[in-house]
Amino acid sequence: MNDTPGRNAPGSSPSDDQDGSAPRWSADRPPAGPTPPPGHGWGAPPPYPGGPYGYGAPPAARPGVIPLRPLTVGEMLEASITTLRRYWRVVLPVTVSVSVFTQAALVPIQRHLGVGQPVLHPDASPAEQMDAASEYLRSAFVSYAPSMLISIAAGVFTAAMLTVVLSRAVLGRPVTLGEAWREASPRLPALLLLSLALPVGAAALSLVAMAPGLLLGGAGGVLLAFLGGTGAFLVSTWLLIRFSLASPALMLERQGIVAALKRSAKLVRGAWWRVFGITLLTQLLIVLFTVLLTIPFTAVAFSIGGVDVTDLAASGFEKSWTYLIVMGIGGVVAGALTYPVAAGVTVLLYVDQRIRREALDLELSKAAGL
Repeated sequence: MNDTPGRNAPGSSPSDDQDGSAPRWSADRPPAGPTPPPGHGWGAPPPYPGGPYGYGAPPAARPGVIPLRPLTVGEMLEASITTLRRYWRVVLPVTVSVSVFTQAALVPIQRHLGVGQPVLHPDASPAEQMDAASEYLRSAFVSYAPSMLISIAAGVFTAAMLTVVLSRAVLGRPVTLGEAWREASPRLPALLLLSLALPVGAAALSLVAMAPGLLLGGAGGVLLAFLGGTGAFLVSTWLLIRFSLASPALMLERQGIVAALKRSAKLVRGAWWRVFGITLLTQLLIVLFTVLLTIPFTAVAFSIGGVDVTDLAASGFEKSWTYLIVMGIGGVVAGALTYPVAAGVTVLLYVDQRIRREALDLELSKAAGL
């Protein structure tokens, strides 16, 4: 694969290259970063704050929501929230519309395709247990597959639009909803295929790994299926992190699907644990924020239904229209506020890795007119 990135700058349109305001990608990249000045070590003068090595260099330029230097986790989260605040006229219409559509589609699915817990007799034989587990898995697939497809489609649309917004926010440039759509729409089919390929590949890997144990049956088969599933989970996690930056590469560098996957693998190489840690921390924070945000909606749903929490499973209250609609409203609010953070951290991880490996900060400074 050609290691040089695409022609366009992050967030630039083809017309941006014509006026010289966008970075020019070339094979002759600038050096990966600054080197310590001579004399660094014993007997060297005391460092001064501000520079990358503490020698009084001027602070990094900040034309937009991030300083043009390697980023910390806090700066990525802060930049995502800052983008939501500065570009709310573009971000909120996208996230609110997608959240409303997603919840409107998920509520009927949860109502009619809900999965109950498998019922087993205390003296059920291993064969009966396997049959019950297989039936539960089939029901779960029927219930969750449509929800997963809807969620993936919603995530693709928001990721495409917010990637364009983030790429302009990095340079401090304005962007309208129409401009974001015109730039993102041509890449939506490829991004959808990419977003489907990753979870489908992980599911296929898990199925292949667990198949011998499921076919064997009995206690030994259960143990074999568990070991196979655990191994498949670890491998899938490694692959998902390795290819986690493919989406920004596909959008911002105009890469194809295979080229974007290779690009992500190259950027993540040697930094897998860092990318994994930042991604995991971001997802945990999003889950925590979502739980805290939906607590009032859950309380309202219980209050309207008049059912005690301890009687929830027995009464089937989780499938009532009242409960699902109120929780759907909470999902709209949570999704509208968390989509920008999730998409923003992914894009900024991509930018950060390119700054660390390819001195993208110099190209961005040039594009910003600094």
